Formats: sequence, structure tokens, C-alpha cells
Amino acid sequence: MHKFLIAGCLATALALPTLAQAREVTLTTQLKPYSGNGAYLAIYLTDASGAYQKTLWVAGKKAKYYKHLADWARGGGAAAGQYDGVTGASVGSGETLKVSADLADSLIDAGYQIRIDSAVEDQRDVRADVILPLTLKGSGQPASGGTYVQSLRYDL
Repeated sequence: MHKFLIAGCLATALALPTLAQAREVTLTTQLKPYSGNGAYLAIYLTDASGAYQKTLWVAGKKAKYYKHLADWARGGGAAAGQYDGVTGASVGSGETLKVSADLADSLIDAGYQIRIDSAVEDQRDVRADVILPLTLKGSGQPASGGTYVQSLRYDL
């Protein structure tokens, strides 16, 4: 019994620092008014060189359209299992999408970026509609988007 208690305490002591090193990030994306169907969005994390690291959220549930979110799909985001559990409905013209994701503290102020690829049926596909550096100072500060995205903000 004593060995199990010591093992349990040791496991807890090792796990607690890991839990403390991640934080919930709330992402708020506002779309511009446009005509047409709901937008598919891939919200993902890249390193300083722009290489795909992690999918944060995918708006639009039909995987056959993910190829239109080109940089995200090419980087590996559309690979099997990369978006499980982080998908929802597409986002309509002028609407706001608010989602949360867990990010390691080590990613903040380390050159990482949050990017959004966007696509609307029968309209253009947009690579990197918005790019926002992931920094403590940038938390709560909206960045302007390009084609479909009006703004992206994250809150730590």
C-alpha cells in the first residue's frame, strides 16, 4: 500500500508542471459581409518559417472541401486525424466564430503564428487570409484580415 501511495504522489508531482504549462486561448474571428454560402475556415498554428504545426479549429464539416484551404491542407492539417474534435459548422457572411484551444506556454513569444485559410463555394480560396503572431503583447489585439476575414483576435 505504501508503494502505491508513493507512486501516486510521484505521478501527481510530475504531471502538475505539465498541466501548468498550457493555457486556454480564445479565438474570435469576425467575417466580412459577402454574398454566398458559409465560409470554410482552417485556423491553425505555424512556426516562424510558416510551417504547419497544429490545427486549432476547422469551420465546415465536409472534409471533401478541405483541399480548398490550401496552405493548411498542404501543411498536413487535412491529414487523417489532424482535425478530429476541432470542427464545427461553416461560418456565414458577417458572422462571428468564437472557439477555444489549449496551447503550450512555450509557443507564446516564440515566433509562432495563428493563421486562417478561407474558402467560399463558387468564390475564391484564400491562403493566409490573416496571419497573427502569437505573443503576450498581442493578446486582445485584433488583426485585420484580407478577403473573407474582417478580423482575428486571441485572448490568453
